[in-house]
Amino acid sequence: MKIRIKKIFENFKEKPDAIIIKNTSENLIDSNFFYVTGLEKGLFEGCAAILFPDGKLDIIVSRLESETAKRANENIKIFENHEEFNIHLKNCVQGCGAIGLNFNGLSYRDYQDLSTVLSGYSFVDVYDALSKTRMFKDELELSFIKKAVDISDKVMNKIPEIIKDGMFEYELAAEINYLIKKLGADKPAFDTISSFGKNSAEPHYTNGETKLKKGDFVLCDFGACFKRYNSDITRTFVFGCASNKQKKMFETVLNAQKKAFEMMKPGITGKQIHNAVDEFINKSDFKGCFIHSTGHSLGLGVHDGSAGLSPISDVKLEKNMVLTVEPGVYIPGFGGVRIEDDILVTSDGIEILSKTPRHLIEI
Repeated sequence: MKIRIKKIFENFKEKPDAIIIKNTSENLIDSNFFYVTGLEKGLFEGCAAILFPDGKLDIIVSRLESETAKRANENIKIFENHEEFNIHLKNCVQGCGAIGLNFNGLSYRDYQDLSTVLSGYSFVDVYDALSKTRMFKDELELSFIKKAVDISDKVMNKIPEIIKDGMFEYELAAEINYLIKKLGADKPAFDTISSFGKNSAEPHYTNGETKLKKGDFVLCDFGACFKRYNSDITRTFVFGCASNKQKKMFETVLNAQKKAFEMMKPGITGKQIHNAVDEFINKSDFKGCFIHSTGHSLGLGVHDGSAGLSPISDVKLEKNMVLTVEPGVYIPGFGGVRIEDDILVTSDGIEILSKTPRHLIEI
């Protein structure tokens, strides 16, 4: 973890003397806490990690999390109450000047508390430095991501065996979630999407009480979370025989994704890739039917770091970035097609991590 911490500080023009990563409650836990500690288990509500330019790390944890925290093999300070937490915090940063805070992962109440406890210190936002560092995955991170992708591939390949006439969307989602866990993941990476028919035209629909019938699109978008690292893949099937329109939609999306794959290499920007994919789809019969970005970065977060394939991304692809590539075509009232894969940028191109077949499968 020392190397990761040093790299974070290398991404500053003017380095702060320390960085505090502060967790709040369960709904506001900063994933950077786990990035710098390497901890895979535990919730760590109200806990903090304090980083220093030489790679040193202090972790302030509640008694509840103390045994789990020992796995980090770092300088651990245990608190029983809020007052003890503040004492540890002041001792950790004693003698520092500028202190970095992740303004993107800190509640306003925590900011007020830190401003009171550490009055006299100046605070700087470290979100950009954290984000830039996390764009590039080390070997341990890549091993976890590849395992998460492998689990998702195995689940996706099972779907044609699971789908049956009259099943509900929520039933398919439950089967997917069960298999994700059964195959070794900690949990699904996000709310599983299993949409039938016209519901597949809503990119973030998740699932509901719609019954499957012949001729429906079946769009499945899910990921596995393995040791806190995520995968994210999508396939679109047709239950029964695909119509000419469905086939044309699928072919358009598949070719758009191939175009993105062919363009991706170090030095090209996310904006260049997205614009080329968008232009390709707009020259087809489905102009205006691609309504989201072509892809996003992937890692500890399902949307991880500042890299992405969007119309506003000037970030250049570099080796060891992990991203999704997910063009789509959506027609309200009819249905949608999305094909999504996870890729690793290499020194001269990409490695497609997800191996599930991309051709149209009629079930």
